[in-house]
Amino acid sequence: MRLTDDRYAHEREQFELALRMIRHEARTRTIRECSGLNDDRIRKLYATYFRDSGANLVKRRRGKSPQQVARFVKDAAHQLQATTLVALFCASLLLRMDSDKKLHACWPRPDVEYGHRICRAFESYLLLHRSPKLSFEWAWNLLQSISRNDELYLASCSQCATAYVQDAYALDNKTCPSCEIVARQKPLHLS
Repeated sequence: MRLTDDRYAHEREQFELALRMIRHEARTRTIRECSGLNDDRIRKLYATYFRDSGANLVKRRRGKSPQQVARFVKDAAHQLQATTLVALFCASLLLRMDSDKKLHACWPRPDVEYGHRICRAFESYLLLHRSPKLSFEWAWNLLQSISRNDELYLASCSQCATAYVQDAYALDNKTCPSCEIVARQKPLHLS
């Protein structure tokens, strides 16, 4: 059998996605949802390629994925990074925005292509922010939460008209995180 045979292409894609998501320290359930591999196979991949390799740089997270949304609007820095991720999700065609600025998922359910797109968006996010505040699992939670349009939504800044992630149950002063960060910086006085 040749590795390039088409009948193994899907299995190879599942395997590559699982390894990519393990590198981002995704939880087993998240990897299973996208790759279609079972839990045992995912654990064996981790053991073979990461745990037993001698360099324990990749950790395995246990338990459920984070579900809270408060982390995304905790402060202006978190809100700015969450907004960056949402923009990357839209650019990756994971989300689409309608005329009312409501976000909708482009996929009915996760699959291998969906998994690769979220990985690319997250990798772009890591390149854009020197001190990332959100892990892969938090990015996964953000994607799920914002597409439901219940606890999180895109608000519009009254100063610059930029869209930003906002908690639906919190008071909104209609200021995007960028404008808030700039307003907090003290002006320099030259003497």
